[in-house]
Amino acid sequence: QVQLMESGGGSVEAGGSLRLSCVASGTIFSISAMGWYRQIAGKERELVAVHLGYGSPNYSDSAKGRFTISRDNAKNTVWLQMNTLKPEDTAVYYCAADIRPRSDSLVTYTSWGQGTQVTVAS
Repeated sequence: QVQLMESGGGSVEAGGSLRLSCVASGTIFSISAMGWYRQIAGKERELVAVHLGYGSPNYSDSAKGRFTISRDNAKNTVWLQMNTLKPEDTAVYYCAADIRPRSDSLVTYTSWGQGTQVTVAS
């Protein structure tokens, strides 16, 4: 079993910043992709940013230039620094990680956090 614990959500005024954190714990041999998704009320969950553990991260168009994803592989932790927040960024933000539980595991699976609310007031 793997748990993803998110923190750092909250309320902020437009133009402000928040930093989300996510720590994965449990039966983990390795993690490939770690990323952040969000779900705006009434809409489907969408990708915000993903870090594959190597190379450059990928961002949604709405996140480019304002959000930065970073990761510490040794600590199974990923962060999302969100700057210049806009009211349209208001959503529940979810952490996700592709987990290989054991060295002999042939497949990986995606584990999700419970979500953290981000509210941006205009």
